Parts: sequence; C-alpha cells; structure tokens
Amino acid sequence: MSYEEWEYFLEENYAEMIENRRYLHQYPELSFQETKTRAFILEKLKEYGYQDIQENVGSGGIIATLDTGKSGKTLGFRADFDALPIQEETEFDFSSKIPGVMHACGHDAHTATLLGVAKLAIKKKSGLKGKILFIFQPAEELPPGGAKEIVASGVLDEVDEIYGLHVRGNQKYNGKIGYCPGFAMAASDIFEIKIQGKGGHGASPHTSVDPTVIAAFLIQQLQTLISREKDPAKSGVLTIAVFQSGSKVKNVIADTATLKGTVRTFNHEIQAMIEQRMKEMTRLICEAYGASGEVQYHRGYPAVYNHPKNTELVAKLYEAQYGEKAAEEVAPAMGGEDFAYYLKAKPGTFFFVPAGIPEQTVNYPHHHSKFSVDERSMLVGAKAFSLIIVHHLTDEKIELEARGKK
Repeated sequence: MSYEEWEYFLEENYAEMIENRRYLHQYPELSFQETKTRAFILEKLKEYGYQDIQENVGSGGIIATLDTGKSGKTLGFRADFDALPIQEETEFDFSSKIPGVMHACGHDAHTATLLGVAKLAIKKKSGLKGKILFIFQPAEELPPGGAKEIVASGVLDEVDEIYGLHVRGNQKYNGKIGYCPGFAMAASDIFEIKIQGKGGHGASPHTSVDPTVIAAFLIQQLQTLISREKDPAKSGVLTIAVFQSGSKVKNVIADTATLKGTVRTFNHEIQAMIEQRMKEMTRLICEAYGASGEVQYHRGYPAVYNHPKNTELVAKLYEAQYGEKAAEEVAPAMGGEDFAYYLKAKPGTFFFVPAGIPEQTVNYPHHHSKFSVDERSMLVGAKAFSLIIVHHLTDEKIELEARGKK
C-alpha cells in the first residue's frame, strides 16, 4: 500500500472534512459541556464502520480503536473538541450560531482532521498492521482539562507512540508543518493574590492601610523574580492580568485589592522558585505596610515535551514527501496545552500547522473573536498523520530523504 493512495483519498474527501468542520464551528460547546459535539463524532465514527468505540472516557472522551488483528505497533492520535466563551465576530456563513460561544482556537479543525484520517484508516485496514487509537478529547481549554483523566483511565497503556497537532491561525497557511524537539509549550500556572488592608477616606490616607498602593508595589517587585532571580538563560513569564480594588467612589480607600495572573515556565525548579518566592514576597511586603496577603497558586498543565526521535521522524517523513523545508523547526511557545499529559505517559510529538488565511490583511490570534483558519491546513495535518501511519503500520518503506516539492 503506497502513501500516494492515502494522499489521493484524503484529497478526494477534503470536502467532507470542510463540511464536518463547518458544522462543528456553527455549534460550538464549552469545556465539559460538549454533548452535541460528542454525539456528532460518535455518529460519524459509526457511519465510517467503527465498532470498538469507548464513550465517556475520563470526562467525556471518545476513543475509537482500529485493530487490524496483525502484530505491530499501537499508535494514538488525539484531537480536542471544546470551544471558548467568546462572541464570534466573523462574517462567514458558517459562523457560530450559539451566542457567546465560539471555536476560536481551531479545535473544530482538529476534530475534522482526525475524523478524516479515521475514515481513511478503516477503509485501508486490510493493508495495515497493529492498532490505531483515535482519541477525541473534551475540555482542553479549561483546567484540569480532559487529557489528564483520559491518561489516568489507562487507555494509553497499550499505546507505543502518541501524536497530536495544533493549527496556528496567526501564521499564514503555507502547506508546511512546524516541529519543535524538546520543550515546545510551557507549563501554565495561575495565581490569585488577595491583599487585606484597612479602608478609609481618601482625604485621610494616614488612618488607613491602602491595599492599592501595596498591590502596585508588589506588581513591580514580582517582576524581579523574572529579571533578577531566574537564570536569564532559561525561559519564564509572570504576567499580572487583573488588578481589582475599590469601587466607583472616587474618595474612598479600599479595604482589599486582588491581583490575578499567570506564570509560564519550562523548568520545574524555576516554576517552584517562582511559586515559593511569590508567597514569601507577598507576605513580607504586606507585613511591612501593616497589611496581610494571601496567595492562591494553582499548578496548571505541565510543559509539553516533544520526544526528539519522534519529532525528527515526523519532520523527515513530511519533507520526504513534500520537499526540503516542507517541515520547519519552530521556537518553543509560552502557551499551555494539556497534550503534555499524553507525552509524559508515552513517547510522541505535538506539531503545528500554519493556518492563517493568506488573503486576509490581519490573521487574528487564537482566542480572538475574529479568529479563523485556512481549511487547507486540515489536509496538511491529515497528510502528516497518514504518513506516520503508513511508515509504522504498513510494509511500505518511506525514504527519509527530502525530494522535490510536489
């Protein structure tokens, strides 16, 4: 069985991928609430001929298994399918029909891509060996996320390698994939700091303990954790995103102030240092001004670590088929992603597909109300997944030398 057969089938079924994606885009559902989305995925898998389907894995995951009955590797492929609490402001005829909910991160495209590969794989079952697990995951957007429970369920125990992808809507479509060996995405933590002062009249600040002034000073000092206490050769981000104090009354000093933000790191030691020093700094600064401070620090998704061997293989497979530089190495990103849990459990990689619409003057970032994707990126992702399957689960040997671009 040649990869060219797979490629031809994918291109012939590209219209269905678009149709599936646009349906999902019109009816987005929030994390842990994806009832209709799950029903749609199940309907499609059964239509394609899948019988070994596990439902409600973890907090609503769906796993379709293709068992060829022949010895070979077991591969896993994952797509997430939740949306975001955003009011869509695009003007497509398939824009969200659900007020305040939007597929603003491309998970509709991920799901349509994996459905396309699943349809192809079962049609080509006779030429395959081993097993494939198609993992459709809820709730990537909302920690604790859907991946952790799926991994904890044990369904990955038999999997040898795991693969996932993410479209990049703010990078123009170019038919290529992006790969990043090693750490590719950061651990994503969140925190909330509450400062308890003593309110008073704005004309008599000496009778109060002003939490707003203390919070403003603390914001500046927290940045020294990055600029002065972290090894400058190692990455780390600390962002204060919310500062709340007082009311609409202009001459009243507030009792409390609240700071909320995020910490992004790749290194466990730096992550632990920032958490510890944030708590120490908050306590000491508040005490110095006669206030009290409380820090609630929540560890989020761990960093995404792409296993170098698997990552390089995917890049070489794609270049072998589509030409030198068809796979481009990209820099690590400070965004978070719960695919990290799969890669902590099994070797594999998480790659990227440029998906911005070239004709648009502006390609809006993920989680933006005007976010959109070039649907050709789904075909790129499906081809990359298919190359992995053909390489590992067929007798065809793909020469890992880049050839002229098609």
